[in-house]
Amino acid sequence: MASMAATSRSREAPQGDEEASSELKLGEFQDVDALTHSEAALVINALVAKRKQDRKNVNETEILQKTTDYLEHFARFRQKENVQAVERLLTAHKGLAKFERAQLGSLCCDSCEEAKTLIPSLQDKISDEELQELLDEITKLMGYGV
Repeated sequence: MASMAATSRSREAPQGDEEASSELKLGEFQDVDALTHSEAALVINALVAKRKQDRKNVNETEILQKTTDYLEHFARFRQKENVQAVERLLTAHKGLAKFERAQLGSLCCDSCEEAKTLIPSLQDKISDEELQELLDEITKLMGYGV
């Protein structure tokens, strides 16, 4: 009897013990800059615009199109000024990891309880009052008021 062919490629085992729970364990990505969805959208849109300007004919791949569609859907801030303002607000909180700041800027939680549930590593890094104030400021920049 012939052996069955593999139905998928073998997967490389994870290299580290990465985890974003109550303690951030991001391995080699621990101190890497992280972007919010809105920042990533600005970067990619600027890159595509520059390529179109330089070459006139940009060959957009399916992956690029899917990425821009995803970011268009999930980016909370559309105006560059608001994206920059959120980044300044988040950067002012030096006790937070870059990953945590990017998560706060992408998730745009309504309450400190929601933020600490979705980003458990915030638990002992920032008081509820300070976090709620930060979330309220982010919400104002979204244009929804508080």
